[in-house]
Amino acid sequence: MVLLNAKALNHQSLNQEIKSVSHDVELTNVLGQRFIAAGLSDKTIDIHGTPGNALAAYLNGATINVYGNAQDAVGDTMNSGQINVFGNIGDAPGYAMRGGRIYVKGNAGYRAGIHMKAYKEHLPVMIIGGKAGSFLGEYQAGGIIIVLGLTDDDKDIVANFPCTGMHGGRMFLRSTCDGIHFPHQVTARIADDETMETVRPYIEEFCGIFGYDAKEVLDTDFTVITPDSKNPYKQMYVAN
Repeated sequence: MVLLNAKALNHQSLNQEIKSVSHDVELTNVLGQRFIAAGLSDKTIDIHGTPGNALAAYLNGATINVYGNAQDAVGDTMNSGQINVFGNIGDAPGYAMRGGRIYVKGNAGYRAGIHMKAYKEHLPVMIIGGKAGSFLGEYQAGGIIIVLGLTDDDKDIVANFPCTGMHGGRMFLRSTCDGIHFPHQVTARIADDETMETVRPYIEEFCGIFGYDAKEVLDTDFTVITPDSKNPYKQMYVAN
């Protein structure tokens, strides 16, 4: 693995350095550089510090590990690959992602998973280990969003207006969601064992990466949210 010190590099120089080497890369002293690993189709990138906006945008197969927090628009329109964030994440992670996985140990800001969509054989998956801000899954059209709520505070697992305009995909919240308001165009119910089996491998992988006990995490109620079959948004955003 090639070690690169990002302290004196702007985002353009840093990305040129990453693309110029044929080996995996470890970045130190990252502080706000944008577009790191954008469009990358190979390599593993280990990042120490706080990457700036649009980390791994258009990612196309690489693996990104962030040993800290990440800012907004992580994984914007990513196609494939995996992003593991060992801290918190900003607003709009996974914007329009159509494949790959984003795993976040901590909390997420507003509009996580906005416009997420499945594409051919690709199934995007986002797991938020902590809690999510408002407008989670806004206009979600495909893929899977999972929020585990593994924090000690007494806040709801998701803030205001989850699933606004949702017209595809599924959302799993590790909670009975008592008192959480969902829009009328979705259906929220406690997930049965058969439904949970479809997401068990992702949750087990997440727990393995971040050091949680998967059995303990899974041994509680999850609420699954899906679009209603008469969802008025579907005809606006999904081609027949």
